[in-house]
Amino acid sequence: MRKKLLYEGARKLEYEIRHIVKKAELVENCGQPIYWENIGDPIQKHAKVPGWIKEIIGNLVKEDGTYGYCHSQGDPEARAFVAGQNNLLKGVRVSANDILFFNGLGDAISKLYRYLPPTSRVIGPSPTYSTHSSTEAAHANSDPLTYNLDPDNYWYPDLDDLYNKVKYNPNIAGILIINPDNPTGMVYPPEYLEKIVAIAREFDLLLISDEIYTNIIYNGAKTLRLAEIVGDLPGIALKGISKELPWPGARCGWMEFYNRNLHPEFSDFCTALEDAKMVEVCSTTLPQKALPLILGDPRYREYVAVKNQAIGERSKVISGILSDVAPIRFVATQGAFYNTMVFKEGALRPGQFLKTDNPEIQALLDDWIDDQTPLDKRFVYYLLATTGVCVVPLSSFHSGLQGFRVTLLEENPELLRLTFNKIKGAIKEYCQSDMIKV
Repeated sequence: MRKKLLYEGARKLEYEIRHIVKKAELVENCGQPIYWENIGDPIQKHAKVPGWIKEIIGNLVKEDGTYGYCHSQGDPEARAFVAGQNNLLKGVRVSANDILFFNGLGDAISKLYRYLPPTSRVIGPSPTYSTHSSTEAAHANSDPLTYNLDPDNYWYPDLDDLYNKVKYNPNIAGILIINPDNPTGMVYPPEYLEKIVAIAREFDLLLISDEIYTNIIYNGAKTLRLAEIVGDLPGIALKGISKELPWPGARCGWMEFYNRNLHPEFSDFCTALEDAKMVEVCSTTLPQKALPLILGDPRYREYVAVKNQAIGERSKVISGILSDVAPIRFVATQGAFYNTMVFKEGALRPGQFLKTDNPEIQALLDDWIDDQTPLDKRFVYYLLATTGVCVVPLSSFHSGLQGFRVTLLEENPELLRLTFNKIKGAIKEYCQSDMIKV
């Protein structure tokens, strides 16, 4: 080519959550049933959308206006509704003009980092949801900047680590919170959030809170939303309907801008995001029109409460199966629908394996694994090839820890127990395999 086509930062874009699917499909073609634990799609895990929600959507489909463009910022009624929901929190108040809709949070996250200067960095948690870490790294053409979540302290953030990284890196312009957290299932306690706000205040930073799982909290956990703690600082909350309705295929998410009028430079940034959406014309109309009708329905609160209780019960089942598995450090979840297992130091070693009698599957393993393969990814590939359980390695969430992420979504109780007993057996066998003479 006459000129270079690829921006170097594009090489930072990684999404193992989807990449592992390609390998799983190859294993499935060899006759091995697949147990999908790689992605947070409730529909794939046998979730049923209530009839009353389908009825609302079905009636909207009959309206001609649903098929047209909507306002570039988002449907006015949807924006007014979510602004009103925020204002019930008695924190920072917003108007419909502080709401900006996107085609899912992936779209919102991409835009958020794209319009920051490359030298303005956002520090996020580690492990972290890879859409955030890879997109932020791509915008800066550098490795992600992260603060540690501590598996020995319920995955809560290491506030000293965060403070020191912010203090000694003047390029940090913002702090990212994912609450409830993906991939760990941790819920930020109010006192931790207040200390993070204090750090942002001391160093004059933007606060960003990914709250896509904000209504999925269980087993007695308590937290606060960004609007309740941000005070007079600039802030952006990221929200959506894909997880809690559930309607992931709708691709409907939004940003809420806090204290825009108090900070001219932040206001200019918000305007740039709005202009970027205007260039695209608008986000998809149907889910926006459905949003206030569904979330405003009196049946919705009870529906979410029942669903959260079920997720909490599944977390207890998984705890019962995996909490006493010696090679891993197990932390029970309190929010979202993920759990992250961390292998104890020395549990994973290069010579470990799981046996397969299928030569086609063995050939796949031989092709996937070499001396450079991270140890947790090596385990994940063996787990997939020999049991069909598809999980995501923790190293793919920009973490120096070794482990893997699972979901808490399987609604078939027998299949849930089957899947996690397969994981339990595989961990034990794998971690002892290099001690057995073949």
